[in-house]
Amino acid sequence: MAVGDVRPVRGVSDLHYVDTGMFDTPWYGAVYVLDGPEPAVVDAGIGTDRERVLAGCRAAGVDPTDLQAVLLTHVHLDHASGAGFLADVAPEATVYVHEAGAPHVVDPSRLVAGTKAAVGDAWRWYTEPDPVPEDRVVALADGDPVPLGGRTLTAHRAPGHAPHQVVYRDERSGAVFVGDAAGIWVPPRGEVRETSPPPQFDLEQCLADLDTVHDLDPAVLCYPHFGPGPDDVSGVLEAYAETLEEWVERVAAVRAELGDDEAVLEHLADGTDLEDVWGPEKARAEARLNARGVLAALED
Repeated sequence: MAVGDVRPVRGVSDLHYVDTGMFDTPWYGAVYVLDGPEPAVVDAGIGTDRERVLAGCRAAGVDPTDLQAVLLTHVHLDHASGAGFLADVAPEATVYVHEAGAPHVVDPSRLVAGTKAAVGDAWRWYTEPDPVPEDRVVALADGDPVPLGGRTLTAHRAPGHAPHQVVYRDERSGAVFVGDAAGIWVPPRGEVRETSPPPQFDLEQCLADLDTVHDLDPAVLCYPHFGPGPDDVSGVLEAYAETLEEWVERVAAVRAELGDDEAVLEHLADGTDLEDVWGPEKARAEARLNARGVLAALED
């Protein structure tokens, strides 16, 4: 296995996912490529990985210039920063995104500033995204269909992780592209981990989003980090609900003990157990970011 590898999604003959090598971690970034009369990608990568995304499209049998759609689960830059680059390559592609995120795809300046503030030194893994022309962006509401010539992906709002997040159900195969609504599935561990970034993480809404995903009766959960989830869909959704609740309780308990928020962040970063998954630097940064999201939510 190597960064840039392309694999088929089990049970879906015309769907593949590309390892974009995000954060220098194999399979941390997974962009999905749908082949067909109107080829599309779901999520667009972090931008610095755009050549791998383009090569992955070709390996999956899709000429990137023929892409008709770029579907974003949300506009956090690890999912959406590549949208403008793909739009430049594919002149007929439309970018689909929840209506709350559409303005940030057209003018990403505020999103970039917020991301730089949130990730600090980790910005070195990112890049400034190209804006997408407004007339090439379709803003989606809950329940809106995205027709792709013989198949339809339906957008379902899932705002707990971020107010601009949707999950997409492929009505033909039953695959559900979950964005970060179902956590981060970590195959080497066989477990699902929290993702609770600032500033708009909402625990109760995240739990409601898990019900939304479950009710879509997924044939497979297409995670944007590390690729498709396990066969036990209900099990992993239930496990993520427990993971989130335990994580929020842990952050709250550490805050009650230490008082100072910076001390809380350092304590939780020191206690991360994911160094072997995505390296010490990213593991610490991820712990701090997720703790900051919970701390902000506890203020509400």
